[in-house]
Amino acid sequence: MMKNKLISTFFIATLSVLTIFSSSLCAAEYTAIDLGKSKITFTSKLMGSKLSGSFGKFSGKVVFNSDEPEKAKANLVIDLSSFNAGGEELQDEAKGKDWFNTKLYPSANFVSESVKVVSSGNLEIHGSLTMKGKSVPVLVAAKYQAQGKQMVFDATFQLLRLDYALGTGTWSDTAAVANEVPVKVILVLNQK
Repeated sequence: MMKNKLISTFFIATLSVLTIFSSSLCAAEYTAIDLGKSKITFTSKLMGSKLSGSFGKFSGKVVFNSDEPEKAKANLVIDLSSFNAGGEELQDEAKGKDWFNTKLYPSANFVSESVKVVSSGNLEIHGSLTMKGKSVPVLVAAKYQAQGKQMVFDATFQLLRLDYALGTGTWSDTAAVANEVPVKVILVLNQK
């Protein structure tokens, strides 16, 4: 009887250790941005035509654990001079005083403030986007999925350009350039 009790206790203890060990293996933390695979793109309406573009350079810090997605943190810094849309003339205009004014404001910064799990693999990220000295709350809808040893986020939010004084003077006319700018972020993270 004592022998059976010892075997049973040993079995339960071993099973508990294995369960704890295997769950810690599954709980991978993702922190390093794969800049070669990640991208920030946007679309806008310019004079009634669709204009698509991107920002080629950004960096930041992200912490994500799929076992605790609501504890995720993100701080992204976007190099505004890496704006790429239309021809050279449009790119020069965008970097100028009426738009991004990259000499005075070289970067934009997104900081997450809270994360809500909407459903499996879907998050709502509340944060703020700071550009041209103006910080505005944004709500980001994000889907995430593990792909091999990476975690891939497909996120979208709507930017209202006039909130940041993007397009002043004659450009402030929303009939010429739409105020709403849908932004898409593909963020690929490597394990810690």
